[in-house]
Amino acid sequence: MDGPLVLSIVGTTATGKSELAVALAQRLDGEIVNADALQVYRGFDIGTAKPSLDERRSVPHHLFDILDPSEAYSAGEFVRRAEVVLEEIHRRNRAAIVVGGSGLYQRALFSGLAELPPVDLGLRRALREEARQRGTPTLHAELAAQDPIAAARLAPGDSQRVVRALEVLRSSGRPLSEWLRARPVGERKARRHLVRIGLTLPRTLLYDRLASRVEAMIERGWVKEVADLLAGGVPAEAPAFQAIGYRQLVGYLRGESTLAAAVSDIVASTRRYAKRQETWFRKEEGVRWFEASAAQPLLVEAVLCDLPAR
Repeated sequence: MDGPLVLSIVGTTATGKSELAVALAQRLDGEIVNADALQVYRGFDIGTAKPSLDERRSVPHHLFDILDPSEAYSAGEFVRRAEVVLEEIHRRNRAAIVVGGSGLYQRALFSGLAELPPVDLGLRRALREEARQRGTPTLHAELAAQDPIAAARLAPGDSQRVVRALEVLRSSGRPLSEWLRARPVGERKARRHLVRIGLTLPRTLLYDRLASRVEAMIERGWVKEVADLLAGGVPAEAPAFQAIGYRQLVGYLRGESTLAAAVSDIVASTRRYAKRQETWFRKEEGVRWFEASAAQPLLVEAVLCDLPAR
């Protein structure tokens, strides 16, 4: 096999990507690189299904707990950090396992970022003020009317990304989805041996698992986690609080809904998000798909048997 091994694990939320990554890292003498947009935030543990401390002690994990919740994160910043980590892992002659459900982050790392137009900072500030005054869902509806492809990939409350899509549209006159379809720049050279693994579940089984996981997160103290973050000074408008689940629980703690209504919204929103993830990853090239409902030892052996000889 030419070049150091990079194993990319993708799939919808709740398919067991993190558990598989740990098992494979133990077998391959590997290290895990986080490609999830939320697990980078300190204190956002339960709702992001962050690997446990025991899992992180069992094999090296990178790019977890590296940002305060008020800090913004992007595909470009992820690529800059991940490239440094990958080089360090390869110098140690170990396999790198990149895992996470943020499809754009993995595409940016392995295929390069699309060239986007420069945006005036005044426009960005104006759009953020619009989001604050009118509400991000209103801006999302505007985006859906002009760039339905981009809007379908974004949650209505994802302020950071909705604003980004609208600022590209308003500044260039072209939808963000058109820019992203253009030939990416900075395409990665074949310095590594990349193997892409995808985990999938039948829709009904996935939806049942999603609902059960949300219930389990609530029982583990997700509401208290959000309350503690707010009490600790994290503003409700922080980028990390715009994520599915966190924004609903912030609303509940503000008295804007009942807990039952918030949980119901979390489950429904997560299902829609999982559907978008599945659509995204099915369009990616070179992914070898595995049924995630298999017992983990069997799944691990199936993936290992499918890997090229090292």
